[in-house]
This record gives sequence, C-alpha cells and structure tokens, in this order.
Amino acid sequence: MAPVLLSLSLSRLGLWAFGLILVLGFLKLLRVLLRRQKLARAMDSFPGPPTHWLFGHALEIQQTGSLDKVVSWAHQFPYAHPLWLGQFLGFLNIYEPDYAKAVYSRGGKGLLVLEGPKWFQHRKLLTPGFHYDVLKPYVAVFADSTCAMLDKWEEKAREDKSFDIFCDVGHMALDTLMKCTFGKADGGLSHRDSSYYRAVGELTLLMQQRMESFQYHNDFIYWLTPHGRRFLRACQVAHDHTDQVIRERKAALQDEKEREKIRNRRHLDFLDILLGARDEDGIKLSDADLRAEVDTFMFEGHDTTTSGISWFLYCMALYPEHQQRCREEVREILEGRDSFQWDDLGKMTYLTMCIKESFRLYPPVPQVFRQLSKPVSFVDGRSLPAGSLISLHIYALHRNSAVWPDPEVFDPLRFSPENAARRHPYAFIPFSAGPRNCIGQQFAMNEMKVVTGLCLLHFEFALDPSRPPIAMPQLVLRSRNGIHLHLKPLGSGSGK
Repeated sequence: MAPVLLSLSLSRLGLWAFGLILVLGFLKLLRVLLRRQKLARAMDSFPGPPTHWLFGHALEIQQTGSLDKVVSWAHQFPYAHPLWLGQFLGFLNIYEPDYAKAVYSRGGKGLLVLEGPKWFQHRKLLTPGFHYDVLKPYVAVFADSTCAMLDKWEEKAREDKSFDIFCDVGHMALDTLMKCTFGKADGGLSHRDSSYYRAVGELTLLMQQRMESFQYHNDFIYWLTPHGRRFLRACQVAHDHTDQVIRERKAALQDEKEREKIRNRRHLDFLDILLGARDEDGIKLSDADLRAEVDTFMFEGHDTTTSGISWFLYCMALYPEHQQRCREEVREILEGRDSFQWDDLGKMTYLTMCIKESFRLYPPVPQVFRQLSKPVSFVDGRSLPAGSLISLHIYALHRNSAVWPDPEVFDPLRFSPENAARRHPYAFIPFSAGPRNCIGQQFAMNEMKVVTGLCLLHFEFALDPSRPPIAMPQLVLRSRNGIHLHLKPLGSGSGK
C-alpha cells in the first residue's frame, strides 16, 4: 500500500510542479507581451519602415547591410524611426542633432555601462587620469608601439602585394593599451596577454552576434547555447587576466623598493591611477570596480582605436591629395626628427581635420544605445516615456544631408574652426555626447595623431581596387573583408 501512496504523492507533486511551471511561463509571457505593447504604443507617433511579423527589421538589415539600409531609411523618415529586432526588442532609432541633444544632453542608463550615481562617482575618480600631465608621456609609448608595427610593414611591403592592415593595427593598439594600462614592458605580448587579446576580440564579436539574433536576447536561453558558453569562457579569461595583474600590482606596492620604482617610472599607467584614486571620504575602488574599469578601458580603447586608424588610412589611400598634404605637414613639424613630442600634436591642424572627416564618414562606434530614465520631449512635439530604448545611429547622423551638404564627399575643411563653430554641437559625435561622452577621447585623439603621422611619414598608401572594404558594424566599425592597402616605403625621403 505504501509504495502506491508514494507513487500517487510523487505524481501529484509532478502535476503541481508542471502546473507551477505553466503558470510562471504564462506570467512571463504576459509580462513580455505587455512590455511589447507599451513599447509599440510609445513609438506609434513615429512612422517607420514596415516590419516582418516575426523578425521585425532584422532580416532586411541582414540581407541589405544595416549601415546602407539605415542611411536610406534616414532619408525617408526625418529625425527618427522605430527599429525592431524581432518582435520584442524595439528601439527608437535617431540620427538628427536636436533629437540626439534631447536624449544625450542629460543622464540616462547606458545599456553596457554603469548606472547613475555609481557611474558619476567613478567618472570623478577617473578624470585626473586623463589630465594632460598624465597623457604627455604616453606620446613616447604610442611611438614605440607604432614603430614595431612599421617594421613589420617594411617586410610585408617588400612582397609588393596589398595586405589587410586591420589585424596589425589591432595588435599595435592592444600593445599600446597593455603598456598604458598595465605598464607592460616592450618585449611584446606574453602568452597570457595573447590569450587576453583573443578573449577581447571574441567577446566583441559574440556581443554583436547576440544583439543581432533576437532569440539570444533572453539570458536563460543564451547561456544554454554554444555562443553563450563561449561568451562565458572568454569572459573568464579576460577577468582572470585582469584580476591577476591587479593582485600582482597590489602585492608589488607593499614593497618599498617597488613603490619607489613605480614613482620613478617615466609615466604612470592607468592601473596605478586607479589604485591611487580616492573619493572625498578617502574611499578607494573595490577590486570588482577596479576590474570593471580596467576591462572597460581595454574594451573601449583598443577596438575603437583600431577601427579609427584603419579607416583613416583607407581614406588617405582613397584621397591621395589629402594624404600628401598631411605628409607635408608632418615633415614640416618634425624638421628632420624621427618621432613626435607632446608640443607637436597641437600643430597638426590639417591632419586633425582629416582624422575628424574620416571619423565622420567611418565613426569607430557607429551606433550607441540608451534606456530613458525619464520621459523625453523632442523638438517636433513628439515624446517617449521613461523606460523606452533609444538607438543613436552615429553613422546615419554623420551622413544626414540636412546637416552635412554632399555627405559622401570627403572634405576636411568641414572641420576648419569657422565651419565647426557654425555647426550644431550634436551634429558630429564620434565619441558619443553629453555627460556620458568618452572620457578617453583626448587619449584616443593623441594616439591617432602619433600613429597616423608616423605611418604617413614612412609609407605611401594606395588602394587595392580588387578588394574594396565592406563596412559592417560589430560594436565598432569593421570591414567584412578586411582593409587591404598597397604600401610603398618612402625610405630616406621620409625624413628618417
């Protein structure tokens, strides 16, 4: 009798468990449907392209290339339009300066960064780390890493064939950041550092794939997939590397000789600055906060710089007259010297205008996201409630013909002081905008000037007509088939 009763109890328990799972599943579905209805209602006043009943705009974007598609939609729908990735993830996609100002001139929740008070506290602690006195010695670090890349290019150029510059620029940018963040020596990347480099690259790719695949938006489903498991493994590699470096540096700081050595170094690295940062109450960053800031600096710093430098050199190859003018400016500034000093950077007026124009056409971060913490009203009277998702499409904003006449034309004089002064402050935002703009933008611009100046001094860049790059967004702007250029060494004429 007892086994029968036990069997009945177990089957009843199973039915209860099944019923509970059904109820919880139903409640979850109801919540998702209500959220979708609220999103759809909020965006009703914004006309946009028709959506697929299941995929939203995702299929159309994948088939035609998201960048060109969104630029064509921007011509069709001024200011903004709804953008649906699947049926449950909807953004208002904006690409107009006044719309950008309405959202980005105030706080809000970034989808990949810290929220309000904690973000503000970290920002205050980090700001001294980007003071120009700290940035000055980095010029030599930028030059060292660039020269190693140029030596590699000397060998490749001898083969008289075009090659993809993106990967080499990526290694150089990571090498630079390893030195500026962790104080790595000049001996190249160790095995552990190379694993970290691969992990950062893999995480960038996986994050983009996740955003484009609406079935991966649910955390529970994503962690069960091979992609999700790869993401967790790569996260672990990146976190282990940062944790170990932080532990080693903290241990070294216990030793008086090591402390003296760090004080006498030619530059402080980012980790030193973070370890010394304290708020007004004397409170330091926790180990978890240290790791988060280091990882953010590494992620946002190396891929964006790689993209910016690679697309700039492509623009120089595409427009040889501007390439030559930049090279002449660099030679005049150097006056026979073979590398730059801090004071040289402010003299690079034409090179800077060309860098900014390449940022306009090929922004390193083509799209950023925000969740509204408060309702927002736009200049045309339309509005969105708190909780709405915004996609600021920087690529489309920079090609908005209402703001930029002949947007596809490469014209550095758009960034002459008089032209820049007349333009809307939110018309050109390669480093995002408002209170949450990129804290490292001065660091990035200095690196861009040193690296591109040295590249133009040593090589002439020309296109490979058989392999034009195909721009594609992957958190940063990359090329689907790489950026293949012909490089011609300039030898003694370079001013070496």
